[in-house]
Amino acid sequence: MRKALIVGIDYYDHISGLSGCVNDAHSIKNALERHADGTVNFATPMLMVSSGSSEKITQQDLMEAAKALFEDNAEVALFYFAGHGHIEDVGGFLCGTDCKTGNDGFRLSDLIMFARKSPATNRIIILDSCHSGIAGNGEADSKIAEISEGMTVLTASAANQYAMEVDGGGAGVFTTLLVDALGGAAANLVGDVTPGSVYAHIDQSLGPWQQRPVFKTNVKSFVSLKKAAAPIPLEDLQALAKHFPTASHQFQLDPTFEPERAPNDTHSPPPNPANTAIFAVLQRYAKVNLVRPVEAPHMWHAAMASKSCELTVLGQHYRKLVEDKLI
Repeated sequence: MRKALIVGIDYYDHISGLSGCVNDAHSIKNALERHADGTVNFATPMLMVSSGSSEKITQQDLMEAAKALFEDNAEVALFYFAGHGHIEDVGGFLCGTDCKTGNDGFRLSDLIMFARKSPATNRIIILDSCHSGIAGNGEADSKIAEISEGMTVLTASAANQYAMEVDGGGAGVFTTLLVDALGGAAANLVGDVTPGSVYAHIDQSLGPWQQRPVFKTNVKSFVSLKKAAAPIPLEDLQALAKHFPTASHQFQLDPTFEPERAPNDTHSPPPNPANTAIFAVLQRYAKVNLVRPVEAPHMWHAAMASKSCELTVLGQHYRKLVEDKLI
């Protein structure tokens, strides 16, 4: 069972409103509901949004919903929040619609406590709010982490930073990159999108002077947040160890592997269908940086000049995974 609670608050009774948090919440819900192949991922995520005075989400509502999320023995329990955040010496807060001062919001320490005590195997907290990087730090000493085993915290900004919207508003910078990552930009070669790969994608996409995402985790292995479309067929990936029996093996090519010929080429031997089928796989490897031509600029040149191709460092890594039957 994979559970998700997704919260987006634009409307506030007493403090300034926001414009993109409800949109962000809907985008995250759509991104998490199903895998790329249409199968269910997080079944019917609980969505709480406030875009006006008729749909308020108080700090009490936030606390009770978060507590309920982490009460079950789920495989994954994921909490996402987009809205105002507040920080003081005593710690951080997520602001409900009824907040007046910020420190009357839902304490991040309570959210972390609910997750820490949860029987869920994987507890993931994602916060797109100002100052959210303080989440998981001890209130008395920000150097003391409170992330227990099985917990991951990913936030839009450091404790001393604001979380920004994209130009023109309507969506948060962090969540826009998060949705992009879940859509496949952070997927590995078997299509898994993990919290670690999401962080790497967001971190790489932001400049050094922009808000900096914060990533805190205490896990033995990353859970997959979503299965995106793999950039290479699984059967191709599993054939790596067959085409390259050792990590240093160089696969010898010749013109019979290449199906295309220059119009005036009357000297090259004709294509061999068996070889061209293998070459198509090798070219797919090259497109995802598993294989590179040796002493040639492109795979076509390597074939026509009877050169070879070899595994890249990434290719050697995936070949080892295949050899160890981990893929």
